[in-house]
Amino acid sequence: MPKRTDIEKILIIGSGPIIIGQACEFDYSGTQACKALRSMGYKIILVNSNPATIMTDPDIADITYLEPLNEYSLTEIIKKERPDALLPNLGGQTGLNLSLLLSKKGILDKYGVEMIGVNIDAIERGEDRIAFKETMARLGIDTPESKAVSSLEEAEETAALLGYPVIVRPAYTMGGTGGGLVYNLEELRQTVSKGLSASIVNQVLIEESVAGWEELELEIVRDAKNQMITVCFIENVDPMGVHTGDSFCVVPMLTISPELQQRLQKYARDIVEAIEVIGGTNVQFAHDPKTGRVVVIEINPRTSRSSALASKATGFPIAYISSLLAGGLTLDEIPYWKEGTLDKYIPSADYVVVKFARWAFEKFEGLEDRLGTQMQAVGEVMSIGRTYKEALQKAIRSLEIGRYGFGFAKNFNRKSLEEIFRMLKHPSSERQFLMYEALRKGADPEDLHKRTKIKIWFIRQMKELVEEEEAILKYRGSMPPDNILINAKRNGFADKYLSKLLGIPEKDIRTKRISLNVREAWEAIPVSGVENAAYYYSTYNGPDKVKITDRKKIMVLGGGPNRIGQGIEFDYCCVHAAFTIRDAGFESIMVNCNPETVSTDYDTADRLYFEPLTAEDVLSIYEKEKPEGVIVQFGGQTPLNLARELSEAGVRILGTTSETIDLAEDRDQFRHIIEKLGIPQPDSGMASNLQEARAIAERIGYPLMVRPSYVLGGRAMKIILDEKMLQEYVSRAVDVSPDRPLLIDKFLEDAVEAEADAISDGTDAFVPAVMQHIEYAGIHSGDSACVIPSVTISREHKKTIYDYTRRIATELNVVGLMNIQYAIYG
Repeated sequence: MPKRTDIEKILIIGSGPIIIGQACEFDYSGTQACKALRSMGYKIILVNSNPATIMTDPDIADITYLEPLNEYSLTEIIKKERPDALLPNLGGQTGLNLSLLLSKKGILDKYGVEMIGVNIDAIERGEDRIAFKETMARLGIDTPESKAVSSLEEAEETAALLGYPVIVRPAYTMGGTGGGLVYNLEELRQTVSKGLSASIVNQVLIEESVAGWEELELEIVRDAKNQMITVCFIENVDPMGVHTGDSFCVVPMLTISPELQQRLQKYARDIVEAIEVIGGTNVQFAHDPKTGRVVVIEINPRTSRSSALASKATGFPIAYISSLLAGGLTLDEIPYWKEGTLDKYIPSADYVVVKFARWAFEKFEGLEDRLGTQMQAVGEVMSIGRTYKEALQKAIRSLEIGRYGFGFAKNFNRKSLEEIFRMLKHPSSERQFLMYEALRKGADPEDLHKRTKIKIWFIRQMKELVEEEEAILKYRGSMPPDNILINAKRNGFADKYLSKLLGIPEKDIRTKRISLNVREAWEAIPVSGVENAAYYYSTYNGPDKVKITDRKKIMVLGGGPNRIGQGIEFDYCCVHAAFTIRDAGFESIMVNCNPETVSTDYDTADRLYFEPLTAEDVLSIYEKEKPEGVIVQFGGQTPLNLARELSEAGVRILGTTSETIDLAEDRDQFRHIIEKLGIPQPDSGMASNLQEARAIAERIGYPLMVRPSYVLGGRAMKIILDEKMLQEYVSRAVDVSPDRPLLIDKFLEDAVEAEADAISDGTDAFVPAVMQHIEYAGIHSGDSACVIPSVTISREHKKTIYDYTRRIATELNVVGLMNIQYAIYG
């Protein structure tokens, strides 16, 4: 079928602010949708409220509205723009629910707007728990025993009939919001009350628990001719009971039989055909390995975090293809690098992908680190290797949590096996690291399987890594034999982790393996649905198959996994850096490991390396590509913290140098620069132990602001009111920044906070605006409400801020962007 000619203008609704369960994967999918539909000649009207997205850049859509995502705003935009169609399933749950609301209120009919890609009936059959269950019954596909309820009384009656534990699943929500696994009446009442409030239709499903079963997902794409392909089979390593957004998972399925995969595929395709979605659909199943029973848990008739993972894991851009299909094309009209057209697509790969989530439990005091059916991850990483072990260990070093392998996590090695078993009672963000220590202390894999319900194959793979590590530790203090080092690299052990195990410098290990010709080789993942596109991953288990060009190149280091304090805004900067490098005539190279982002889209940079942001991995790419230099200042704290190590290894840092980064990031050095410039700052001091901290506190008085060096998003920054708080803080600070002293400032109570951004060429700086915080100093700038232009800051104070900002930028020799925060006090 050719593109539709009866529509010209298409409305796309974004997902709004970043929240847990709905993050930058929807910036990625929305941006792809705009690109796909504009390539077909359609005019795109985009509505979103998030300024940190690539999607809201003026050149992504034809018309962009930065407006609240609510009924009133959308109605007014529809009235003004008169779109012919609405594509509802690329803006997450926000876009889907708002599209449903506009339809039910008659607004779409009133203004002649057709819903494309997925219709109202499909949304209801996929999202409404009663309609979904009825559809599955008609298809003869099993679902867990359950009942949809709209009151607490009904919920209590249903739970009593099913027997505890039960799962609570609210309708029309995302990331398991408002739901959970409940074990008793008190928990049920609490969870159902939240779930009913979270559901836009005041409905929750009370469902028999299948916790401990295998959780398996398929990504299906369907076109208007009812042609269907299976893009990806995803195996969750964590069993049912942990939300799939938190679950550690692999592509392809590594322990699931071909017969079961075919059975799941038939079920999934039957469901997608019945729901009648055009485009991508995620289908989630639970499988009881003891009885063979398969039940469908839910479907998502829209793009999701799983579809972003599936896209990057396979080279199949689901959101892009879904948009082409919504515009009228069919799979047999879209190119496929392997077999001609996409209707012949079959998932096949000779590599393994691992997804590992990133959490932020450490940011919130008193928050229990316990995973369940409500998603808590703030980000994730994706790693690619030729073997499971290689991909698994790459995932750990991609997380950027100061760990480069499974050992040395917190104080787990000092705990007894019984203590570790107690900590493994409930799933947590530390479960895989606890299992590693349990195996090191002699735990039986079968016993761990019974305790965690994680499949024995994955536990045995981990045990083999433990045994290999124990063999390496026998050579502590010296270089191990060549065969042991070679095998360690093939199984994913990082240079930095080997350095820690052996107690010798990382550069010595790098030098030794290079002398043995043990280097990262490169493989390509071809992109489906477009012509001549691919991206790359490294392996120590094969020859290098990727050729380089002789063009001049510049490399950009991305931001890694999303986390609180480092998110989509840094991806935005990296994407623009890649675009600008290309426009300037250079070949742009992107390095990142976050599957949710626009920066890891196949066509953002000329070459994408899907790799961890560590010195080992970045240096390997640098040595292969030999770029003119590397830009580190756009990816947040991650690449900034790498700058010195890269520079010492001979990497040319473009823009602000590693020396300047040290001056700005090291609190003590920065304090001396400010003193030299004669710019006022709070009384302060540097402390590396409690005794020094007490002396500074006695000199300047409480309250204090205490912070480490080289952190982002206020991590470990705290207002200290007395000596007891100071003692508690210093005792824990070693985990935050072990090699950096603490800066202790006098906290300025009731000060007005302002900040200025600047762009500098090293000799002069331009300051476009001063932003005023509405909250007083003491609320982190990332949490404070702000206003531009400033409202109550005097002209004299603004003039001073402009002056200070220029002087600091030129003194530090900043080349590029800089942000400075000020307090107006007294």
